[in-house]
Amino acid sequence: MVRAIVGGNWGDEGKGKITDMLGAQSDVVVRFQGGANAGHTIINEYGRSALHLLPSGVFNPHVTNVIAQGVALDLEKLFHELDTEVLSKGVPSPKLLISDRAHVLLPYHIQFDTLEEMRLAEKAYGSTKSGIAPFYSDKVMKKGIQVCEIFHDDLLMNHLCELAELKNAMLINVYHVDQRTPRTEEEKKLFSLIDPKALFDLLVSFRERLRPMVGDAAAFLHRSIREGKKILLEGQLGSLKDTDNGIYPMVTSSSPLAGFACVGAGIPPWSIQEVTTVVKAYSSSVGAGAFVSEILDPNTAEDLRRRGGDKGEYGATTGRPRRVGWFDVVATRYGCMMQGTTGVALTNIDVLSYLDQIPVCVAYELDGRRIDEFPVTPLLDRCKPVIEYLPGWKCDITKARTFDELPENARKYVEFIEKSIGYPVSMVSNGPARESIIYR
Repeated sequence: MVRAIVGGNWGDEGKGKITDMLGAQSDVVVRFQGGANAGHTIINEYGRSALHLLPSGVFNPHVTNVIAQGVALDLEKLFHELDTEVLSKGVPSPKLLISDRAHVLLPYHIQFDTLEEMRLAEKAYGSTKSGIAPFYSDKVMKKGIQVCEIFHDDLLMNHLCELAELKNAMLINVYHVDQRTPRTEEEKKLFSLIDPKALFDLLVSFRERLRPMVGDAAAFLHRSIREGKKILLEGQLGSLKDTDNGIYPMVTSSSPLAGFACVGAGIPPWSIQEVTTVVKAYSSSVGAGAFVSEILDPNTAEDLRRRGGDKGEYGATTGRPRRVGWFDVVATRYGCMMQGTTGVALTNIDVLSYLDQIPVCVAYELDGRRIDEFPVTPLLDRCKPVIEYLPGWKCDITKARTFDELPENARKYVEFIEKSIGYPVSMVSNGPARESIIYR
């Protein structure tokens, strides 16, 4: 059976916990898109870990963890993460399969990402500066380096020389790095031209450690499907950050939709039987872009942000404060539709326990009229939230293990969301620990 775990909103919905929990029940866990620009926070017997590239099944020794060809693979960050977030904590060395067709994210992708944000200034996209947009741009323009090339010296060196010639012309003529006066070591890296030999040496330095991990991921997954293995597809970010269907241009550069796993992991569309879409009991977002239900009062926002998650609402990758808002029915209904949701996992409901009344954005007001459908960005920017208030429960709910053990108003809140979005809430997460989960 193949199951996808994906985000229904702007990302940061709490997918890490759900994936960790379901990963323990799986034979294979697959990352199929995105890169180190977002992370999943996992709390288990090994402590608290933030994973950015590694699949969330790495804490389970029986699981084969696949980094598929749709991933933006930053090898430096991958091995740093493996060493610091997994092996150093006493976790047994995980089974890791890296697609030989995956493309490698290179230092100049991060350089270009940072320079472009600087050039845009106040119009910047709010990038994590992880190199994702330049990486996927190169991939589509057929200027990428695949993992398989690392094992072919002449091919790799020739390819890097060609790329360096093109990229250096851009660095000089678009970003004028030759006219900059660097003052720090970071600026020296940022304002330097690309040395193909240095890139070659960097990639080759990973070769021997990488070699036993590399293989034909698509063939492995097709065999696993035929053998009836339990496969978990792990998505990054959420529906509203999808390049084609999200809040463009304030989106990511790959597709976080479950359907993209068919491309990013190379599996047949008919194989995905369940799509669990994770949404928060309130809303949060890192980065710029339309956010209708955002709490604009700074004190109210900080109160929710400080209570959110296990360490507050701060990005797992950037550490920067997330924008927060109330639950958005319109955005969530749209996000679930785009994912092909079969069941919703509602997270962080315990965070709302401090409120006397809980605001919910049930519709949008656009130029004086109420709308219930999620519009395109130019219209979305003009929308205002239509708010309804539900009674709070004002007590600790983290010990509840069944739906009936929740206080009545907490149950009513879940049921209101379920009815409003039109998709069944199959799981309710009522605390950061793995065992704080309620099945419905």
